[in-house]
Amino acid sequence: MEVIPVSVFKRIYFWVDERLEMHDILKKDVLDKPIPKGLNISYCFGGITFFLFVMLAVTGYFMTLYYVPSPEQAYDSVDYLTYEVPLGYVVRGVHHWSANLMIVTIFIHMIRVFVYGAYKNPREINWMTGVCLFCLVMAFGFTGYLLPWEQKAYWATKVGTSIMGSVPVVGEYALRLLRGGENLGALTMTRFYSLHVLFLPAATFIFLVGHFVMIRKQGISKPL
Repeated sequence: MEVIPVSVFKRIYFWVDERLEMHDILKKDVLDKPIPKGLNISYCFGGITFFLFVMLAVTGYFMTLYYVPSPEQAYDSVDYLTYEVPLGYVVRGVHHWSANLMIVTIFIHMIRVFVYGAYKNPREINWMTGVCLFCLVMAFGFTGYLLPWEQKAYWATKVGTSIMGSVPVVGEYALRLLRGGENLGALTMTRFYSLHVLFLPAATFIFLVGHFVMIRKQGISKPL
């Protein structure tokens, strides 16, 4: 197989840069930023969390090609993806472990920000967006857990939604809204699937953009 010369990519880059003038923007506003001395490995967990989110997005969109969001076919479609599709078990495994690891890394990242006082002036809004992103990660885990439609997923979701139903005043309404009725069924799966692949990713993207923009504007907080 013939390899494309690097010079071809350079010519394409310079051709695009000549028209969009991306080089100066990338260098001044994105890449050329001072970094405080004494940074340690704890500063890496924010980037690791973002990398895991990208892995989840890539593997998740691949899985949507085979997944059928209905109580009758959900389990069979997951089984087919895992055991019949070439490398399907790898894709699902990467998705599974990335989701679990992302909960750990975002928690460590927030602990580091709190201990180092990086939530204080002028970074209060950045801290609030981070808390919102943490809540979105929890929502991803909760909505995605039901989708294989197995016994463990079914009863875990039933218990989780029942806890929400115990909230005073709005609990009963929230329970019906989330389940689509009294019990778990087709409407529940449709709503969880829509939240998992449409609404939550869109909200996460918006908060991530705001989070990154403020980091670039304010810089990285100094170590203790």
